[in-house]
Amino acid sequence: MSRDDLATRRGVETSVYQPAEDSDLLARAAVDVVANGDRVLEVGTGSGWVAARVASETRAEVVASDVNPHACRQARERAQELEREGEGWFEVVAADLVAPFTENAFDVVLFNPPYLPTDPDNEWDDWMERALSGGESGRAVIEPFLDAVGRVLAPGGRVLLLVSSLTGYEAVLDHARDLGFTAEKAVEESYPFETLTVVSLTRA
Repeated sequence: MSRDDLATRRGVETSVYQPAEDSDLLARAAVDVVANGDRVLEVGTGSGWVAARVASETRAEVVASDVNPHACRQARERAQELEREGEGWFEVVAADLVAPFTENAFDVVLFNPPYLPTDPDNEWDDWMERALSGGESGRAVIEPFLDAVGRVLAPGGRVLLLVSSLTGYEAVLDHARDLGFTAEKAVEESYPFETLTVVSLTRA
């Protein structure tokens, strides 16, 4: 399957990543573990679909962030619609990974990262492509996220990270373990072109 086929299969629109199989998997895992009153951050929210699911199906305080201004606008519109319907609300913040957030701020951090391996000679350069491309290894965004996320986790907090077999599942887990996380599978599904796993990471 070509890169363009993968992009099309995974819900591409003009500038904002739209919900696909990976989004649903992450949302289901999150709803299963988020408790009433938890402070939840979804990094790279895209359209805000996952954040909306968590906000509407739990009593958590949800913050959604994205570096893409188009995604932030679309996520805010989704949050406003959710509030109008009386089904919840979530805050949207423009942010690069977890940079603006304070230490120990969140009980649960969710991330469906860009992870499609991309030839460095053919690197993508628009917002949608940035939402998909994980660099040559597929881990160009995942590893900096793992390096930084521990700072914003509250004691006993956890990370739910979507990992694709295209990215190198064991390589992601090795990096997380090197940072002091323990890892377990929260949920996993296989498709013709990849296996998707939501990994639950906690401090060892």
